[in-house]
Amino acid sequence: MQPAISVSDLSKTYGSGFQALKHVDLEIQCGEIFALLGPNGAGKTTLISIICGLVNPSSGHVAALGHDVITDYRAARQLIGLVPQELTTEAFETVWDTVTFSRGLFGLDKNRAHIERVLRDLSLWDKRNTKIMELSGGMKRRVLIAKALSHEPQILFLDEPTAGVDVELRKAMWEVVRSLREKGVTIILTTHYIEEAEEMADRIGVINKGEIIVVEEKVKLMRQFGQKRLELYLQEPLDEVPAALSNYHLELAEDGNTLVYHYDIHSKRTGITALLQALGEAGVRFKDLDTKQSSLEEIFVSLVQEPQ
Repeated sequence: MQPAISVSDLSKTYGSGFQALKHVDLEIQCGEIFALLGPNGAGKTTLISIICGLVNPSSGHVAALGHDVITDYRAARQLIGLVPQELTTEAFETVWDTVTFSRGLFGLDKNRAHIERVLRDLSLWDKRNTKIMELSGGMKRRVLIAKALSHEPQILFLDEPTAGVDVELRKAMWEVVRSLREKGVTIILTTHYIEEAEEMADRIGVINKGEIIVVEEKVKLMRQFGQKRLELYLQEPLDEVPAALSNYHLELAEDGNTLVYHYDIHSKRTGITALLQALGEAGVRFKDLDTKQSSLEEIFVSLVQEPQ
């Protein structure tokens, strides 16, 4: 099947000499929710801007459903909707007028039924005659999504879509994104809220210093890079880990009440049985224990952190 987005050997160097992207290769499949993660300055926005036709690449090729974003710009751009980070809207226009105008920019005829459907899906119908300046920040962000959907794109880029949005509204917007995917729209998401990617994405891509360092299905990524940890809640606090337990590389909580043991679930031997025996021999008693899996945030930090 033809990918929704195909990026091949893409590089971008700005006039200042800063190389924002370095030989990026990436394919995003039709109908998936793809999360692009990376620290500030990693190249996320530059990559999205090139795909959406807002920035020219220095070299390489990008296609949207087979249409080159440079040589077949109109066809490619018609397929793509972009929700930018910045709340750039026409303050004195009504919600209805600004969304309708966005559709007209693509040379499409008026389609009141489609605009109404978009506004209802985004819980904006009751605000259709309200001026943008009178909306809350969360509602303004929904208007940006409505504008991006006005021309019925098959691919939607969401660049930090829930920045500055409260938790309740953020979860409501997650539902909107899921419903769009169910309708066949391919979603590409960038976010600083790692739990957002963990909750929603089918696949994760991590970019750092202009290079894609990993692309993997979310479940496989967490299985491949994640670790499990055993937390032991002690009956009596410790001042330090006993020397007899040094081979287990245990971490002692600041209050001395919890020992943490990291282990690889794919290893033939986790070492847990031997650890529990060693604890008994060292006279360390615990009242409870718990196991936890590494979160996507912990995996992300380990992938992009500077080597020591």
